[in-house]
Amino acid sequence: VFEAITVPPPADLCHALRWYNHIKSYEKQKASLPGVKKALGKYGPADVEDTTGAATDSKDDDDIDLFGSDDEEESEEAKKLREERLAQYESKKSKKPAVVAKSSLLLDVKPWDDETDMAKLEECVRSIQADGLVWGSSKLVPVGYGIKKLQIQCVVEDDKVGTDMLEERITAFEDYVQSMDVAAFNKI
Repeated sequence: VFEAITVPPPADLCHALRWYNHIKSYEKQKASLPGVKKALGKYGPADVEDTTGAATDSKDDDDIDLFGSDDEEESEEAKKLREERLAQYESKKSKKPAVVAKSSLLLDVKPWDDETDMAKLEECVRSIQADGLVWGSSKLVPVGYGIKKLQIQCVVEDDKVGTDMLEERITAFEDYVQSMDVAAFNKI
């Protein structure tokens, strides 16, 4: 490449000029350097055509498909390979166990007043049983004026148990429960 440049690059191309001067400093040792001299067109990317020595043709580039459109026919071998890989992917995918989506819920169950039996309220809430529902710890949290709400945790499988179903079943205990809210909803 150095030999192809006949004059030093201009000063406004400072990096090229610095490279040129650096390579020129090895002029005396050039004969003893290892390696095989290549034609100038052999430097750079391997799949690029050499246009350094020849005048550029004004040939039409319509036959080059830059975006790889699907108009061309796929070879039989490529089709077979693609089908084989898709089959391998599907078999590998079918062997994986299905992931069960679960959520952790923190429910606030509010009583009617301070005279509501909170132990009975909790017993009623825990009596709700469903596939994919597991009750956790609970505590009584003061709200005000001597009224306490039941804060209870549960883990549900998203496909089997919904918050609407829980709210419907908990508020069905009309003697004890005024309302129910979801305080926290976390995916597991």
